[in-house]
Amino acid sequence: MLSNLRRHASNPVRVSQILSSLRSQSASASPSLSDEPSQPPPNPISKSELETLILNKYERHRFRDIVRDVVSSPPVLLSACRNLFSRSHGGGDPAAFETRSACDRLSIDELSLELKEDRFDVRARCVEMRPFGRKGEPLIVADLKLKVVMEAVRMALEVIYDKRFVTLSYGGRVGMGRHTAIRYLKSSVENPNWWFRVGLCRGRFGPRHVEKLMEVFAEKVDDRILLDLIVGFFDSGVVRFEFGGFCMGRGFPQESCLDSMLVNVYFHGLDREIQDLRLEIGRSNPRYGREEITDTGRVFYKPVKVYAVRYLDEILVITSGSKKLALNLKDRVVDYLEGNLGVNVDKSETAIHSAVSEKMEFIGMVLRAVTPSVLRPLMSEKATRARKKYLRQREMRALELKNARETIRKKLGLKIFNNLFKKLKRGKKFEFEYNIEDEVRDIFREWAGETVREFFGSQEECWRWHRKLTSGDFLSLKRIRDQLPGELVEAYDRFQENVDKYLMPGRPNKIFEEENIIEGNRGDEVEETDGDDSDGEQEDRRRYEERTVEDLTKLCMKVDAPIRLVREAVRMAGFTNSMGRPRPIELLCCLEDAEIVKWYAGVGKRWLDFFCCCHNFKMVKTIVNYHLRFSCILTLAEKHESTKREAIKHYTKHLKVSNGKVDEVHFPTEREIKMMGDRNLSDPMPVDGVLCLALLRLAFDVPSGSCVAHFCDREDTHIYRVRLLQNHLNVDPLNEKKWVKGMGVIHNSLNHKCLPLCSRHVSDLFLGRISLQDIDCTSYVDIP
Repeated sequence: MLSNLRRHASNPVRVSQILSSLRSQSASASPSLSDEPSQPPPNPISKSELETLILNKYERHRFRDIVRDVVSSPPVLLSACRNLFSRSHGGGDPAAFETRSACDRLSIDELSLELKEDRFDVRARCVEMRPFGRKGEPLIVADLKLKVVMEAVRMALEVIYDKRFVTLSYGGRVGMGRHTAIRYLKSSVENPNWWFRVGLCRGRFGPRHVEKLMEVFAEKVDDRILLDLIVGFFDSGVVRFEFGGFCMGRGFPQESCLDSMLVNVYFHGLDREIQDLRLEIGRSNPRYGREEITDTGRVFYKPVKVYAVRYLDEILVITSGSKKLALNLKDRVVDYLEGNLGVNVDKSETAIHSAVSEKMEFIGMVLRAVTPSVLRPLMSEKATRARKKYLRQREMRALELKNARETIRKKLGLKIFNNLFKKLKRGKKFEFEYNIEDEVRDIFREWAGETVREFFGSQEECWRWHRKLTSGDFLSLKRIRDQLPGELVEAYDRFQENVDKYLMPGRPNKIFEEENIIEGNRGDEVEETDGDDSDGEQEDRRRYEERTVEDLTKLCMKVDAPIRLVREAVRMAGFTNSMGRPRPIELLCCLEDAEIVKWYAGVGKRWLDFFCCCHNFKMVKTIVNYHLRFSCILTLAEKHESTKREAIKHYTKHLKVSNGKVDEVHFPTEREIKMMGDRNLSDPMPVDGVLCLALLRLAFDVPSGSCVAHFCDREDTHIYRVRLLQNHLNVDPLNEKKWVKGMGVIHNSLNHKCLPLCSRHVSDLFLGRISLQDIDCTSYVDIP
């Protein structure tokens, strides 16, 4: 960060240009009597320009006047609007964002003036939504203007803190999501001995935590307006989260875009403390290179290492050292949390476990320490036989192609010679525009070389010719050699040497040794011959020894999906009955066929994306491919009062639905599911939001306005009523005995609320491309 600051400070021309452009845009956006109505709106600021602008406010080790000069500027507010537009349109093209429409809808100039003059009222931009039946805690939701301000604040905080965060901090950062943390655990953790997960007592982020957070901000930010604005977010209730809860990073409407950033800033001191502990242990246990170890074949050096991962409020610490070291690490982490951050730690959940014999649950996954052979098992005998059979078939196909090419060459050569012979008999001369003798000579040399290589490649032919050429060796008799000329005897001896050199069975053939070396480097051998069986056995023995040594000296990280919890969630949501068999969901029967398929497809794709990094991903595939697919088929059959066979015959197993012109397939096909895996490890969308949500279109026409998605100007909307499955099933999510542990729920205040949505955003909500955070919940329609 300091290097970037020096780089930008050393280029004052660039900084002055950005500042002057922002001032001109702000002046053009500010209301004035002399301004014309056709004044062009300002353009959104880019990320690099925003970074340059904020770094220019760095004075005396702190950032100053962030709200007055950065957050309140119209280009930054428009950039925040563009980010909200991109998220609400499923990651659409930001170029499709219309600046003038955003300025007209939000009055960017007035909002900029309110922020600059510190007149922005947070409470006036909040809407209180009470649950259906007036029971339960209300939900405070921000309107669109407040969401824009919060996004602008998040952008500024990201520039200030993102590069300062420690590498063990995951969640709420670009390129540092859930799957990135899992990839780090799978690729970096070796030989774990002890680990512990810090369990936090469930409690709200209260006033004392807000004070601690302001102290952390005061270390790098000197802006009273910004700190008062963040405190106003907490006081109004629009930003609130719980430690040890299940609503962080799930995309629920009770979250905000600022939650992840504030959590990372709050735990930044703990991250630095853990990083200092890792460096201290690393200095006390230095690494040794291979040249420093005298006998590398017998000594296995395992340095003591400490690994740590924090995903929002979940903390995991792993060590390859002793249990005493793990106890010291746990005590220091717990003391820092309780003493410096004021967080209550659940001592029963923060227990040290053996990584060799016990599993660990972390960020919705199950971690185990296993040997490398478990992650990369050897092929079974059946698979080995199948591979050998495939190699033999490939060899036979290659031999057939070779014979076919030789046959074609022979036919072509005979035709050429026949034609030439006929013309020579007639006394005709051949005239060519160019000399083809060299080309013909090369072709025949190539054919002759192939014939010779084929001859030498056959051991039987070599044996037969060697027996013929060496039988009756009468010239080896001394009395006959003395009577013959010396040149004849020498020629015969050289001939016998060449015969023994190239045709003697059992001796290495130099020609084919070189060819085998070349083919081995290419890696294209089809199958080893009988003479190379010993080399193959040695290679297999060497691999077996290496795998045995790895299994005895190394432990890797295995990541599994909690299959039992996934099956329980499937049963709880109504996909299966008590026997574990698919069943229809009657609540969805009032939807259109395409919407039913999209709802199931959204749940299935999110589950597949969420667990694609797991080792037992095939079991998740089975749940999605069987339970969800047939539950969707049964729901369609229930809606149309038909049988399962008739539904499969009409929709097929791929669940094709017609849009009037062509058939569309939204549910992932079996081929797509088979191709999924840990090759695509982007940060997954949370599945809980779609699993608990059902949107039911009203049967009667109600006057509706524009779509409630952020910055969607479509007027052809329909009214959809929000129904939460936990209320439909009469299940209390707070009761862990009746609800899936670790599975979050949408706030009860949105139940029975009516939202005007266009066809595109309804489809995106069903398919899981957007969440309820990407719509303006304050624009709901109150229909009894």
